[in-house]
Amino acid sequence: MQSSSTPEEKKTGVYTYLSQWPIYSLAWSVRSDKHNRLAIGSYLEDYSNKVELVQFNYDTSDFTTDSRLFFDHPYAPTNLMFFPSEDTSNPDILATSGDYLRLWKIHADRIELKSLLNNNKESEFNSAITSFDWAVFDTQRVATSSTDTTCTIWDVEREIVDAQLVAHDKEVYDISWGGFNVFASVSGDGSVRVFDLRDKERSTIIYENPIQGCPLLRLEWNKFDPRYVATVGMDSNKVVILDIRIPTTPFLELCRHKGSVNAISWSPPIGGHLCSVGDDSRALIWDVVGPGFRSEGNADAEPDMWYSSTAEINQVRWSCLDFEWIAISFLNKLQLLKN
Repeated sequence: MQSSSTPEEKKTGVYTYLSQWPIYSLAWSVRSDKHNRLAIGSYLEDYSNKVELVQFNYDTSDFTTDSRLFFDHPYAPTNLMFFPSEDTSNPDILATSGDYLRLWKIHADRIELKSLLNNNKESEFNSAITSFDWAVFDTQRVATSSTDTTCTIWDVEREIVDAQLVAHDKEVYDISWGGFNVFASVSGDGSVRVFDLRDKERSTIIYENPIQGCPLLRLEWNKFDPRYVATVGMDSNKVVILDIRIPTTPFLELCRHKGSVNAISWSPPIGGHLCSVGDDSRALIWDVVGPGFRSEGNADAEPDMWYSSTAEINQVRWSCLDFEWIAISFLNKLQLLKN
């Protein structure tokens, strides 16, 4: 990691795992007994892709893998998430999205498919699932976004659709829970829409991309400070921070990337920091609600920290349990950054 005010490297660590495949999707486990475990998904232009589990030892700084703890995945997984609970009495499950939403049961010596969730059983074709979010406050619920303009709420315990909504006018690219019954999504129509499952017929547009016809691709609701939502447009070097109390007008626009932003991740547990990564091969850490950002809409906002990699960074995930650790991926590399 580096400070934005000096080019000198800090003494904090950067730890690299080399995969056999190009990496796109990744996730941290949140189980208290597996908090240093990650899942990584390949990006291969083939039907057959891979998901593997990687263990990091904080004491020795080594990565370990088990050849029994990886599996084939149809198409490149668009998102990965572990069962969102620290409680070790809960089942050890990994969810993946792509052509379908799948749940995988993790055993000590194998990973097996537990559920394949398909809400279009009358057709042999299924619209791609672009992303999903597993509700921390209600672990039975998973919300998925799809290229068919819909968002689907799954009861994964009963393996049934709880609700399906026509959410946008074009493809829905990302989705994020904001609280009980409330979620937001972004789409090819360039809007951020907020939904409340208690009134399924209505939604609220809280932001529209000022660039006409330009999709919004990424969205993450701040789970620890639900006033704030972050979103990113296609081919944009800008991260837009929204305050849902003041819709339509950005609270902040973070404009220090020199290439397209590819992914964003809020920090736990305070929720004031955000990490963004992009085609400029940089990971930028922002103190969004810190003293330097008190002027709303501050276009001159500077990141607190930055890290430069050797290639375009396509994914970032902040650890929910070990707050000083951030995972990024580029090429076939998983890197853990200690900030």
